Amino acid sequence: MLQKTLAMGTLSAGGATFARFAYAVPFTLTLAFAYLTWRGAAFPELSGWFWIYALSGGLAQILATLCVVLIFATRNFAVGITFKKTETIQTAIVGLLVLGDTVSLAGTVAIVIGLVGVLVLSDPPESEGKGLRRLANRAAGLGLLSGLFFAISAVGYRGATLEIASDDAFLRALASLAIVTSTQTIAMAIWLRLREPGQVSRVWAARRKAVWMGVTSMAGSLSWFTAFTLQNAAYVFAVGQIEVIFSLMASVLFFHEKISVREFWGIGLLTASILVLVVLG
Repeated sequence: MLQKTLAMGTLSAGGATFARFAYAVPFTLTLAFAYLTWRGAAFPELSGWFWIYALSGGLAQILATLCVVLIFATRNFAVGITFKKTETIQTAIVGLLVLGDTVSLAGTVAIVIGLVGVLVLSDPPESEGKGLRRLANRAAGLGLLSGLFFAISAVGYRGATLEIASDDAFLRALASLAIVTSTQTIAMAIWLRLREPGQVSRVWAARRKAVWMGVTSMAGSLSWFTAFTLQNAAYVFAVGQIEVIFSLMASVLFFHEKISVREFWGIGLLTASILVLVVLG
């Protein structure tokens, strides 16, 4: 919600994406320092493969987030978020190819149900009943692309956490998040300085609102990273589709956007896929 608000005039797509990472860094590093101090532990050693997984995942997340910000300009908030949910089935494929993670039959059924829900939602109102136009539109393309990038980032993050030699899943997640968020912030600051002069200053000027995006971003990302240390990334994303329900609530309550009957059907299918995965997966 905060990212969409910032992208609607205050910041560019790149600026809104940068704000998400930049304002999360101080909170992430502070939490990492506090946790290591409390545990009396040193920062874990990082292998070469860790850096490969972490940096590729971080770059993919930046590109995915940019796609999502651009989606907000083409469809309403709830549907824009739902487009990227192809990430679940794409994550299953990428996870199998990169890490050898497999998905059960029940898990596959749940993911397919969710995919059907996404396809229902990918049809813009003006193209209903017009064949391939229901899929051949800019919003659907951005959604599929963001899903691919999010899939790559999730598998990269899971691979990074698995490279850290520790039995403490939270420590592995927190260390990975601290490294990834810091490198993302540095990379985007350089990019904006070269390609969008003035955006970094606008991000700072928007700090009163953007700082809350940093807090929520850190909390959400840490939850994702911890889950990735414990389970197949495709399963994590499948259950994480519950965010669609929260996005729908935000769309109606805060942005006063209307959801069509067809869109309700699509969101219902996504909800069903979550229930199948939780009960049978």
